[in-house]
Amino acid sequence: MARELRRLLIAPERLAVAAGRACPLALSLERAEAHYLSRVLRLRPGDRFAVVDGAGRLWSAVLQANDRAHLEQPLAAPLQVEPPPAVPLALAVALPRRDADVLLRMVCELGIDQLIPLQSERSVDPDPLKPGRADTILREAVEQCERLWQPVLVPSLPAPELLGAPPPGSPGGGLLCTTRQSNTPLLGEALAARGSTPDGLAGSVPGALTVAIGPEGGWTSQEEDLAREHGWQAVSLGDTILRCSTAAVAAAALLSHWRAQRLP
Repeated sequence: MARELRRLLIAPERLAVAAGRACPLALSLERAEAHYLSRVLRLRPGDRFAVVDGAGRLWSAVLQANDRAHLEQPLAAPLQVEPPPAVPLALAVALPRRDADVLLRMVCELGIDQLIPLQSERSVDPDPLKPGRADTILREAVEQCERLWQPVLVPSLPAPELLGAPPPGSPGGGLLCTTRQSNTPLLGEALAARGSTPDGLAGSVPGALTVAIGPEGGWTSQEEDLAREHGWQAVSLGDTILRCSTAAVAAAALLSHWRAQRLP
């Protein structure tokens, strides 16, 4: 039943404040939240919806008048609890000049747990992902796609800082998407070679998995050499040359499919 309820994401910090009040099941809605429920979702007082905190928990709630709602379960006893992903998926991307917000929305919907914007040698100057706007995009995407865990957007990094260090979940936890190189396995093939043991080597699942996507002009040879020296595996997304936003979405879809197949 909970899956059929339209969702509203409220940060755990705000829910914690509500828990300390005299009426812990009473929830005050911000103006934008009340507008979303009443004007966008067309809910009326007495209608039910779901509250999620972006940290794996869900409660059902009843909309009330005057920008208020009533939780139907105590905060300490959610209706639904989901553990964090056993294999966190990260996508490091040299952001495109435009539409980075669209990319952010799509990779959230596809199940990426962390997005790492990169500045590489051939990066263009993208439109900045303003923190407030990025938070709104992620919140809306989480509500729409019914995720219980909100992805993390980390501050932008210089590509050498990421590629010049052992990848998260090492060994075997980093995949570098490259082009125009022979004998490079497809990303799908590299993922299929991984199984379910914790050491991250071929035939196993690492503790975390990061895929790095370069800019429109591709990685420089220095960036690729640096990545290989520090344990990143070069992979391909096919014979065609993709825009970085297309490559990011393709990689996100493959990662999500791989995790759904491999893990219970």
